[in-house]
Amino acid sequence: MIVEDEKVLSESISDFLEKGGFVCETAQTYDAAQEKINLYHYDCLIVDLTLPDGNGLNIIKELKKLGSQTGIIIVSARSALDDKIIGLETGADDYLTKPFHLSELNARIKSIIRRKSFEGKNEILLNEIKILPDSAEVFVNEELIILTRKEYELLLFFISNKNRIITKESIAEHLWGDEMDMADSFDFIYTHIKNLRKKILEKTNNDYIRTIYGMGYKFATL
Repeated sequence: MIVEDEKVLSESISDFLEKGGFVCETAQTYDAAQEKINLYHYDCLIVDLTLPDGNGLNIIKELKKLGSQTGIIIVSARSALDDKIIGLETGADDYLTKPFHLSELNARIKSIIRRKSFEGKNEILLNEIKILPDSAEVFVNEELIILTRKEYELLLFFISNKNRIITKESIAEHLWGDEMDMADSFDFIYTHIKNLRKKILEKTNNDYIRTIYGMGYKFATL
């Protein structure tokens, strides 16, 4: 989620991150950002402090009040030490001063997500499944399996929520963001799950993906 009122910068960040495999949503006002964080869950929030109708710090405070585990990066033209300290003490995980390189922002986002979801590891291991996030490669019993971008994102989402029931709505929101508001059904999710399950089963006898009827799915490792 990118909260930035400079449209050109917001679009540049979004375009760059989407090319790297992220699903991005944007908000250019305080009110729009507040509405979205109360409706949806995000892995990472990139927020400017100076918005036309509010202070980005209050968005961070609202997230903390909600008990959210979303990673937070402040991007701001304010470079004073006091501003950085206030931002970090309010609850941000990182602070990046404008102007910045998009590649550095990308690296910091990945670092936060690894820390939040995978204990900071560069290699994610779950039984016979090994994931290398930096290269987006997945191995099962040391054999590489070829996944589509959505199948890879789905696997990461399952593993970061292993042994929990995940609704179809949560999966759709995570993989497609705002685009899901226009969807008539979730039928296409079944196809992605079926294909991911099949590719894993080709390399192992363990069927991790369980259908919980009337509720959603669970990536069961117990």
